[in-house]
Amino acid sequence: MSRRSERARRIGWIAVLGVASLLTVMCVTLLFAAFRNDNAIEAHPGTATATVESVAFDRTIIQYQTPDGIVHSPATGVLYPSGLAAGQLVLIEYDGTNPDLARVAGRTATLTLLPLGVTVLVIWLVAGPALWWLRRLIHRDRADEPVPA
Repeated sequence: MSRRSERARRIGWIAVLGVASLLTVMCVTLLFAAFRNDNAIEAHPGTATATVESVAFDRTIIQYQTPDGIVHSPATGVLYPSGLAAGQLVLIEYDGTNPDLARVAGRTATLTLLPLGVTVLVIWLVAGPALWWLRRLIHRDRADEPVPA
């Protein structure tokens, strides 16, 4: 094999490792962000009954009124919205200092552990064999090189 193919395989190995590592870091960061949001809500708790306005793949929009009479509709949606439907009334907890940070009452960041854990597992179930295969090809290429005289 040529040096060019060995170099391409090395670049491929580094790319696979880099993408898998980046996705893993993103999942861990998302987990820490969920716990940070929960801590903010628990530090300044507020509760309200919210109306589910819309449910989409990427967010569930709610609308609720705080005790000061202001109606809030967080642009990023509500945290941990699984199982909600448009028009439904739901009890929420929100951060009193930032009412746009809201979650469904009784739900916490621990709900993110399973989906993020499965995501990381799948990432490495795909990346692991790909890295092994590329490393094996790189070592085979080195073994096939002629020995300098």
